[in-house]
Amino acid sequence: MPSPSLPTPPTAPRRPHVREQHGERVEDPYWWMRDLEDPELLAHLEAENAYSEARTEHLAALRTTLFGEIKARVKEDDLSVPVASGPWWYLSRTAEGKQYASHVRVPRAVGDPRPDPEAAAAPGEQVVLDGNVEAGDSEFFSLGALTVSADHRLVAFAVDTAGDERFDLTVRDIATGEVLDTSLTGIGYGCELSRDGSFVFYTRVDDAWRPHQLWRHRVGGDPAQDVLVHQEDDERFWMGVSGSRDERWLLLGLGSKTTSEVWMLPSDDPEGEWRVVAPRRDGIEYDVEPAGDRLLVVHNTDTPDSDLAWAPLEATSHEQWVPLLASGDGERFVGVDAFDAATVLSLRTGGLTALRVLPRDVSSVSGHGTPWDVSVDQPVHSIGLGDNPEPDQTAVQVVVESWTTPRTVLDVDLATGGRTELKRQPVLGGFDAADYVESREWVEAADGASVPVSVVRRRGVEPDGTNPGLLVAYGAYEISSDPYFSVARLGLLDRGVVVAVAHVRGGGEMGRRWYDDGKLLAKPNTFSDTVSAADHLVSSGWVAPDRLGLEGGSAGGLLVGAVLNLAPGRFRVAHAAVPFVDALNTILQPELPLTVGEWEEWGNPIEDAAVYAAMRAYTPYENVRAVEYPAVLASSSLHDTRVYVTEPAKWVARLRETVTNDPATRPVLLRTEMSAGHGGRSGRYAAWEQLAWEWAFVLDQLGATERLDGAAVTG
Repeated sequence: MPSPSLPTPPTAPRRPHVREQHGERVEDPYWWMRDLEDPELLAHLEAENAYSEARTEHLAALRTTLFGEIKARVKEDDLSVPVASGPWWYLSRTAEGKQYASHVRVPRAVGDPRPDPEAAAAPGEQVVLDGNVEAGDSEFFSLGALTVSADHRLVAFAVDTAGDERFDLTVRDIATGEVLDTSLTGIGYGCELSRDGSFVFYTRVDDAWRPHQLWRHRVGGDPAQDVLVHQEDDERFWMGVSGSRDERWLLLGLGSKTTSEVWMLPSDDPEGEWRVVAPRRDGIEYDVEPAGDRLLVVHNTDTPDSDLAWAPLEATSHEQWVPLLASGDGERFVGVDAFDAATVLSLRTGGLTALRVLPRDVSSVSGHGTPWDVSVDQPVHSIGLGDNPEPDQTAVQVVVESWTTPRTVLDVDLATGGRTELKRQPVLGGFDAADYVESREWVEAADGASVPVSVVRRRGVEPDGTNPGLLVAYGAYEISSDPYFSVARLGLLDRGVVVAVAHVRGGGEMGRRWYDDGKLLAKPNTFSDTVSAADHLVSSGWVAPDRLGLEGGSAGGLLVGAVLNLAPGRFRVAHAAVPFVDALNTILQPELPLTVGEWEEWGNPIEDAAVYAAMRAYTPYENVRAVEYPAVLASSSLHDTRVYVTEPAKWVARLRETVTNDPATRPVLLRTEMSAGHGGRSGRYAAWEQLAWEWAFVLDQLGATERLDGAAVTG
């Protein structure tokens, strides 16, 4: 813990501002922080960073240790599993000391075995894109697109070096390295090349940074001559462009939170007319997968948890959809992938992910035989398709992992179900999966619902009421917090921390109703579910009542703030990452990025007084109480365009002036990455450093800075 001589925290200036809405006047003295170019705001953020560093200087050694443990467990020189595509094997490589992966390819002849993922560079290897070269001296680097032309001659990639999710596009000849085009700047995510590589399709964003236009650009041509292919004027809808697995089609997906629409164009006719598969219908979502002579469609027309249908390749209406497979009780269909030998359906069942194989059978009416599910050994797991670019492959890459099982890539035969392990994520430093235990428990929520909670701990940690614990939750946008393996998490488990993930309502773990019961006016269920999970961890003995932490990011950061207002005494420490804690004020401003599209998630508080009242009651910034709170760390990024740094800055200022914490033992900190975006720092070493900083603060507050075995981790 820190010494008695403490630095003084920054005090944010207060400026008069009153919000008037639905007959209510609310004073907001920190409204001025909305101006991200205000020099006083930037100076305040720098002062907050200096205070956070001074306040945690006693944790420098622990941060170094945590970073070292992560680094010692990672195989820094590593290769991904090679993926077959045309005359090449594509793979990525990481190298010791390098922040980013290098994407490469090696020649492939018919009948060649898959290259050994552990081997060094193969003869004829070509670099498709080296992230380290493209990043150069930039403090931040992120790819928004990476696509290779159908003839494997060109690569098109989009780069963000600020963190604001705006990208500059490059088209390059892979074999010669010749740069053919760098004329497109400030574009949105994603791009696709036409089949002959002569055109590239890309998106542009509006003033609210919503992808709303699809453009066609001739590679090497003047952007002033680009053609606007589609403009989406409904502010609820975003768009994205992709290509089909058989490379015959370009697909334009348009979607709001509740409605979708898909357009198609033959990839060899880039200047042709796009065709809508089925005009949008409010509340109907569908995805399309070209499958040779037909389309496969996952849609929720008849069932909230979606069904699978097929349609003629030239379909233009939902009335042409023919039922193929209905979702069963407790199932949620989420996507479909078509191969010549079989169709693979991605779904959720029993709160977990699953894969269902439908063998092709031309003699049957549906064109498919009896479905079978890919089995998984672990009772708590995640399973999904890996990279499978070729429609004629007879086996598919499948990725399986759990909270304690490293990411494992399998080849699964589509005819027999036989499997071959291609690669298991290497974990160094004496890792043994048997040293860790994972389980799923069920918690009764305030209204009687059963909420699944994943519990992960070091073997030998017993529910004796003495352990430190960290509860993690998200609960929004139908995004599921599925099991995944984390090398970094081992640093918590090895210090006796019981890590629990609450799969609260608002997420998608238990199907569409689970999501619906945690959005709009039902949003408070998300927060009360989290409190119930916290109570369960204590009452079951997994965690000591004074040693529980809470963590969440983005919408999960909103959850953290709302839960602290509901039950501040349940937690010893809280980490809110890029937190959406000023939700009401943001959603009241339709000119801000994301806002209008978010009304289908949170409601429209401008027009609806009930929505305003609901958000007013749970928005963290609006409801801080004058009681003792946990120690709080709010982490943010200056260039975050999804959740402005404004929100955590205002929230921290409100916390400091309101809560009754003793700053010597329960500080409130704001730490801002000044060269990063919503996902934090880029580059693996930089990301490890950021995580070590944050978890050192949490571990210190939980009294869990020492490893249980007292040993150092070495690679």
